[in-house]
Amino acid sequence: MPGEDVVAADVEKQLAAPMPWIGMYVAAASLICTSAMAADTFRGFRSKKHWFPSKYFTLNATTLTLLAVSMKLPLDLTTRMYAATDRLAKVSSLALMSTAIANFMTSLGTMDDREMLMNVTALAILVVTVIVNVCVQIIQMRQFLNGRKMVVEEIIAVAVMLVSLVMMASSAVMILATKRYLKTKYHEMLQTASDEQIENLTFDKLRLMIQKYWVMAETSNPQFVIARSVTCTTSGILSLFVALVLLEVEIRMVMEYNILHQSISNYAWSTKLILFTQTIGVMVGTIAPASRWFIAINNFRSRNESGNRIRSAFTVERYWTQKMVDWRQGSLSFRIRHLKSRKFLHDLRGLFLKLCIYFQHVIVSSSKLVLLVSVCVTAPAIACLNYVRSLTRQKRISHSVSSRDHEVDIRGYVMLLEGEVELPKETLESICREVDEVIRKGKKQKSENLLKLLEKSRSFNGVTEFDSHKIPGLNSRELPYCWSLPVATLTSIALAFPNVRKHKSKLLLNSVAEGLRLMKLIDKALDKKGRLANVRTAADVVWVGVELYHKWQDKDLRETSLKGKNADEILQQLRDKAEKTVVEFRRDARDCLMRNPLNWPTKVIAANSMYRIATTVLLNRSDKTDEELFEQLSVTIADILAACLTNLGHVITMKCHRNAIEEREKSVRKAALLLGKTEEIIALLQQRELPVSAPDQAASIEEWRALINQEFISKTNIEIGVSESREEHADVKSEG
Repeated sequence: MPGEDVVAADVEKQLAAPMPWIGMYVAAASLICTSAMAADTFRGFRSKKHWFPSKYFTLNATTLTLLAVSMKLPLDLTTRMYAATDRLAKVSSLALMSTAIANFMTSLGTMDDREMLMNVTALAILVVTVIVNVCVQIIQMRQFLNGRKMVVEEIIAVAVMLVSLVMMASSAVMILATKRYLKTKYHEMLQTASDEQIENLTFDKLRLMIQKYWVMAETSNPQFVIARSVTCTTSGILSLFVALVLLEVEIRMVMEYNILHQSISNYAWSTKLILFTQTIGVMVGTIAPASRWFIAINNFRSRNESGNRIRSAFTVERYWTQKMVDWRQGSLSFRIRHLKSRKFLHDLRGLFLKLCIYFQHVIVSSSKLVLLVSVCVTAPAIACLNYVRSLTRQKRISHSVSSRDHEVDIRGYVMLLEGEVELPKETLESICREVDEVIRKGKKQKSENLLKLLEKSRSFNGVTEFDSHKIPGLNSRELPYCWSLPVATLTSIALAFPNVRKHKSKLLLNSVAEGLRLMKLIDKALDKKGRLANVRTAADVVWVGVELYHKWQDKDLRETSLKGKNADEILQQLRDKAEKTVVEFRRDARDCLMRNPLNWPTKVIAANSMYRIATTVLLNRSDKTDEELFEQLSVTIADILAACLTNLGHVITMKCHRNAIEEREKSVRKAALLLGKTEEIIALLQQRELPVSAPDQAASIEEWRALINQEFISKTNIEIGVSESREEHADVKSEG
């Protein structure tokens, strides 16, 4: 009926009204994906990692949801989209999906097995859904294909998307096996590198050690391994191809139609915005995959000189199928009692996996063949480009790179897969340059105030003198120190002294602040089992109060300095407050865990430290003025800092020894940055003679105190023995 038709038309009009805003939402999702890909590209250029590791645009639930929103137009089967701009927007959406898959490839290296399975499966479901919807549209509209624009480009984009998904799945199976292989190989090379370590590590030796571990960490990075694979290279070619197809069809449509005025769908003006955003996304997202393809071509050309071009193109290494072979040979993950049924399922699974292994061989061989063909096609252009680059870089290479006399040693630490050729010289040099850049960055953050304080130290006597063994303890079990707690406590005492010039107090505060940053790293590295966790936390709490609020446990140090008549009175106040805190806690404590002082609250641990150190200072005060006592405490602080910082080389080495794949590169980078920051400190402390005979056995402050006291007792006994022998010799002479 006419009335019903009018109502239906009104309903359809009302439902179509918000469609432009939905298109705006699609454009926003596409823009976020584009921004994430652009961020990864910028980060790759900035860090000079032209294989572009994934950090922001990775395969996860968030990016998959954004991509699903971006695929709104290809998934829309009901909206009529026949105009040039509408059809072009659909092609750009399909191209964006192909580009996104190519950018996702390296992020597989950051996932564990289960996470990878879930994410790749989710991506496959999304891609298959898009492909099915596009195929349905093409089949249902087959009688109108003659008048339908860009149907060929749609089919090409869908085919590229499907092949890109296959490459993704192939890479996922490969990385499952290579992660285990790389972990085992890294552990073996780590043992080799550790055996080469020697004592008394200088800055140059530490720098060379970090370079070795950096090369190991960088080349064993699963993302870098995937970026070097032929499937990733093929994805780069496909991404570049689909970008060129999109660019070609857009130029053709501009020439044939005015695409800015050819949108007649319900999405209206938002279609142009979607097209613009997704086109930028495709162009930006193509940079990283195309760069990996270009690098692979150069690597393949360097391999040609060895005569292995054709043979390597048709060789499928074992790691490509190792995981599927293991699955095929293993038992079923679920239990079936009936023997024949279990055997049937096992054989069925074996047949399926055998077919998968065959397809994996086909995929890898095809990818290698595609790479070989692309090398042959681009050979003249690449040769000309490399010649021009070699001319422009000749002077710089001869000046800096050729001076690396340790290049042969570094090359021995490159982590390669089975059958993989050596990395090009330029790649290895780039990795080594990155180490030097991080070290230079660390040098810009050197601690000048800390260096001035360390120059006051002439011995390590302060390590034992800050806490006298003559003082009776407030608990039957002594509380051990970490390196930072006595320094924080001594500084809070020194800052409370009156009659000390303000600039001296400020300089000490700044110097100790710089030193405690390093001491915390050392304390944490040496306390592997976390036994001193509460003690380290107590030191941190004390320092936060001193540095930010000039307070020690709610006692204002500035007010104490202004009101106090002399240092003795201030020391007495601090000692009494600390003693009261510990005694009251022990009196009220009922928990059996509190019998161990390591389980005490941080406030009580800090108070126990203040009690012992303040009492020790009072005992050794003699007739010094406040400023002289301030200088004495500064020297004691400098002694403790110097002793602690002798562990820097050991801590830097420990940071390089991280075996977890996820932490290697980050940990070695921190070690390089720390080396740059502490270059002058290491050089200064290497001029000092350690008072302990076995420095590797004296890492913690308690070990230092025990060994110094032991050597002091030994020297005293020797001196007594010499004195007694001289007296006996004198008596013999007198009798004679």
